[in-house]
Amino acid sequence: MNTPDLPQAHRWFAVECNNRAWDLAAKVGRTPAEDHEMLLAAYAAAYHWSKVGTPLNHMRAEMTLAHAHAQLGQGGESFRYAQNVLDFCAENTCEDWDKAFAHAEMALAAAHMNDHVLHRQQYALAEKLGHAIKDKDDHDVFLAEFARIPAPKK
Repeated sequence: MNTPDLPQAHRWFAVECNNRAWDLAAKVGRTPAEDHEMLLAAYAAAYHWSKVGTPLNHMRAEMTLAHAHAQLGQGGESFRYAQNVLDFCAENTCEDWDKAFAHAEMALAAAHMNDHVLHRQQYALAEKLGHAIKDKDDHDVFLAEFARIPAPKK
């Protein structure tokens, strides 16, 4: 019996689970079973990245967790993960899109917690950083996701 290369398997599952979580998060009209799968996929991605990923991969897994929890209306859990991501980007080198997404996730968490001040502040930062993303593909992905975040009330 062939034994798979464990690090390679962890990496494959990390990527697949991460992508599945984000795909489900973007789906309109998710079922309760899909909500559950989205959260499990986000945690599975984080687990597999914890075995083979870099600190940047770990941070991005936490961003996925923030997003999944926000999609379920769990503002407190989303806030905790989004804060970890913001802290990481404040202390480490992150891509321009990482920073934009970090603020977008915090804005989404704040919206679910009905923290209108934080929501407005983080939304504005995410919007500013999102428009400054240099790579066109990354810029387009961010803007598509950002469009799903509720704008602050005026």
